[in-house]
This record gives sequence, C-alpha cells and structure tokens, in this order.
Amino acid sequence: MDSDDSEFYGSPEERRQLQSRVDGFDARAWARQHSVWGFGSPCRRPSASAKSAELHNPYAGISCARQLAETLDDFLSRLPPATTDASEDTPWIFICNPYVSRKKRHDDGGEFMKGNEFEAPTEDESHVGLVVEGGMKRLELLTEFRQKLELSGRSAALVKRELVQEQSQAVADILRLAQAGKVRSGKWMLFCPPSDVNEVWGRVARATAHNELGIAAKVSPRPQFDHVRKDRIICIYTSDFQDKSDVGRVLRQLRNLKLVGPGRPIIYYKPDIFTYIGLSHGNPWGLAASIYNSKTFES
Repeated sequence: MDSDDSEFYGSPEERRQLQSRVDGFDARAWARQHSVWGFGSPCRRPSASAKSAELHNPYAGISCARQLAETLDDFLSRLPPATTDASEDTPWIFICNPYVSRKKRHDDGGEFMKGNEFEAPTEDESHVGLVVEGGMKRLELLTEFRQKLELSGRSAALVKRELVQEQSQAVADILRLAQAGKVRSGKWMLFCPPSDVNEVWGRVARATAHNELGIAAKVSPRPQFDHVRKDRIICIYTSDFQDKSDVGRVLRQLRNLKLVGPGRPIIYYKPDIFTYIGLSHGNPWGLAASIYNSKTFES
C-alpha cells in the first residue's frame, strides 16, 4: 500500500494490524517455520534409458486406475469414460506415467482438501496439508484487505489499483509456498463432448503411458445424472508448474496429437495448489484460476 493512501484503512490500530499482517506475510519464512522448505526440482521427464528401469504406479490397487499388469487396450476397455459411471469408488479415471516415481496415491491433505483431493500423485517429501493451510491463510488476509478497501470510501480507481496489487502478491505468495513445500504439480485441462471423450482420452492415456506427456492424467467419468451436452474434462499433469519448458513441451505434444491447435478452443494450465485451496473460476477473491493458457506458448 502507498503510504499516502494508508489513512483510509480505519483506526490507526486497525491500520497497523492489517498493514503488518499483509506486508508481513513472508511465504519463505512461513515455509521455514513449518518445516516444509523444499530444495531441488522434481525430475520433469526421465531419459530414454529410464525405460529399462523399474516401472512405477502410484495408483497400484486403485480400481479406477490403470494397473501395470494390464495392457493399455484392456485398461481403456475396462474403464471407457463415455459409459463408466462416476461413483465414490470412481471419482475419476486415472493413468500414470510408469517411468516417473511418485508417492503412492493417498489423501494427505486432511480436512483442507475435501472434494479436491484427487490431483496428481505427489512427489517425495511434499507437504500438501501444510501448504494448503498456508495458502488458505493467505486468502484470508486477502479477504480482510478487500473488505477494508471496499469500505474505505476512496475512488473506484484507487480501490481497483490497490486490490489488483494485493491480488497479484497473494498469488505470488501462494505459488511460492507451493514451491517451498514441494506441491509443484499442475495440469493442462482439456474439455471435450461425451461423444468424443473415449477417443480423446485414448490418445492422452497412450501418450502418458509411453512417456510422451507428463507424470499422469485423469478423465471425468459419466456423471450420475448424465448430461449429454456437458463436456468432460481431461487433465494432463506436469511435475512443476514453474518449469515452463516442460509445461510447453507437454503442450506441443498435445498439439502433435491434434488435441490443441487451430480451430480448437484455448486450453488453460492450473497449478494443483489452486485446486487444493478451492481457487476455481469465479472465486470470491477475484483471482484467475490458471497461470498459463495455450496462447502463452505461441511463438
């Protein structure tokens, strides 16, 4: 906040407390305090020699995911998304890249992630629950800031300027926390009509299993109340949302598969931390629900 404009944030004590909380939120310090600081980068894609190494499946034993013992054809026949009904046991249909080692799939986010826990398998030493808690605390600060701002009586232009700055800082803090706590995965999101979902999913699943896309993928099954016209979503995961070279590589492969490109809608990339904290389209904080789109990588 500009010092000349700070006078409109209530009493001096209220101003001091709010200014201190907002300006004092240090993502790096929070991560260190909660012992979630991570170093290094996840392996974005194994080399060709990795294909001779041990195969991995974080979805082992999960009925709605591909098992390494079954062929791709058997998997796609067993769980065709067009006709596989969504249920408690089948919230999504999953496939992993068997050449990338990740944690076995489990819910390690607790109460913070109810309804949003089915994202990419996490990397070793990730701290999903703590990062989600920190991200939600940062959103609470943004909410307080916005409420004070809207009651300030200042001009709409000043209010908008201050809010945009704080929104940008909140996103940066949340992404910094995610990097620190090794919650770095994210996904490209494809939407397709039910009539095309088996074909599109087949291309994505095969490319994922053959180490040509990202670390994993999932597709939404048929909803309980089948909406014939409602598009299905397919998520293609990468290991690190900050690794734009790898995010762009996966996008280029989707173009090669004729799933993105001329005549097709723009697609968006969303960090998993945004999903974990409930940051979706039309959210109450006024934040964008994605950090890239397919036009971002156009040359």
